[in-house]
Amino acid sequence: MPKRVLQGVVVSDKADKTISVRVERRIKHPLYKKYIHRSKKYSAHDPDNRCKIGDEVRIQECRPISKLKRWEVLADGK
Repeated sequence: MPKRVLQGVVVSDKADKTISVRVERRIKHPLYKKYIHRSKKYSAHDPDNRCKIGDEVRIQECRPISKLKRWEVLADGK
């Protein structure tokens, strides 16, 4: 089974080897049929501390690295 890949924006890089990525998606409201933006934050593993706030990155599912980290930054993320 292929691993999920998401694209988002780095919102925090304060932790060592970890970044927070905000991923936005559009959903259609069931009653009003209007598109709404929903976002979620993911903690991703960044072993080289290369990503900075505002960078557009791609993250991929991986094995659990810590309590909250289940995603890693792809090499082609930058």
